[in-house]
Amino acid sequence: MEPTLAVIGLNSRTSPVAVRERFWIGESGRYEALRHLLRSEGIDEAIVLATCNRTEFILWANDVPAAANSVLHLLTHNYQLKLCDWSHFYRLMDDVAFTHIFQVAAGLDSPVLGEPEITTQLQHAREQAGSVGATGRFLHAVVQKALAVSARVRKETSIGDSTLTYPDAAVELAMSVLGDLSASQVLLLGAGRMSESAAKCLCNAGAGRLMVTNRTQSKADELAYKVRAKSVAWEDRVAQLKSADIVVCTTSSPSNIISFDDAKAIARARPHKPVVLIDIAVPRNIDPGAGNIDGIFLFDMDELEQVVRRDASDRHAAAASANKIIADEVQGFRRRLLAERAVPTIVALRQRLDDLCQREVEFLRQEFGPFTEEQDDVLTTLASHITQRIASSLARELRELPDRSGQDMLTVAVGKLFQLDKPDPIETGQKN
Repeated sequence: MEPTLAVIGLNSRTSPVAVRERFWIGESGRYEALRHLLRSEGIDEAIVLATCNRTEFILWANDVPAAANSVLHLLTHNYQLKLCDWSHFYRLMDDVAFTHIFQVAAGLDSPVLGEPEITTQLQHAREQAGSVGATGRFLHAVVQKALAVSARVRKETSIGDSTLTYPDAAVELAMSVLGDLSASQVLLLGAGRMSESAAKCLCNAGAGRLMVTNRTQSKADELAYKVRAKSVAWEDRVAQLKSADIVVCTTSSPSNIISFDDAKAIARARPHKPVVLIDIAVPRNIDPGAGNIDGIFLFDMDELEQVVRRDASDRHAAAASANKIIADEVQGFRRRLLAERAVPTIVALRQRLDDLCQREVEFLRQEFGPFTEEQDDVLTTLASHITQRIASSLARELRELPDRSGQDMLTVAVGKLFQLDKPDPIETGQKN
């Protein structure tokens, strides 16, 4: 079986947030998973891409069924995968896998159509894999090309124009419950980029007082300064929750920050006064049961994605143009990537031709020399030109064959014809 690209994973199209959070892999877990996959059957190279929208294993596989079994074993052992869960996962290979990776990089596979953050996340995933030696030239080339295709798509189409973000959707949902936000008090749990975006969107919508809290106080202080909010201590968050009209959670905590009991306490402290809890996190920061409590309106990634998908429907034409670009890029790139397999043969062929020509030039010098400097230069140039023409012609044929079988047959033929797998008889002391 020939090595190829394979992608195994789930995303917001194939699974709800309740499933995605079960198979979300944290930062340290990704390194562990990469090391495990490198030791696993069927896998030559691996990248783990884990975001709030997807968990994907991007593989350069020498045996796709064996590689899929290795991923299945990892998920079963570490994340208690059950047979019914496997239906949420897609298993892609060859051109379909290349197309998928290019679409992911361009933001075409995201609920927020054209989202720019995914390119940074893909780059980070590649760097993580590289730090433990999990990537080689093939996956490095695949990601590099995906990022280049993403840049072309964003330049030549309007796919990223006027994109509705999750914070935008959060504001829309908050307004659907509270109406005018000018009198609303907002509490941001988390101080990352998503919290910053949410703060700006809420301010633009006219939200009143903003507060920020984070486990690391300095980060809360920094964000509060940026968005003109008040920084509050993490230990005081429960009291602040009871007075907030809108709570936005964006932390990377692997467990709930607001429990069901916390939510009940919030509702008791606010009789007849609704509170909007917005959970922009995977795994979720708020117990999903909180949405069943009177007075609490809970929105998680599933509801946010519904809002951004409605907005995305207006950009189907741009998406169609982007997919045409990707289809063209996949065909050309796959052919060039497969041609990389012929590189050792091409290098060996050029070296063998150089050796043969130099040997013949030296023979001519001994038999018919001495030559003048000008004659010697002409002879050397002619030999080099002949080498270049033969090697370039054969290299072009090897690279441009459209399928693997034809390329492999010609590679074998060139190797036998020029004895590339045998030592030079003169170098080993043998006589012709």
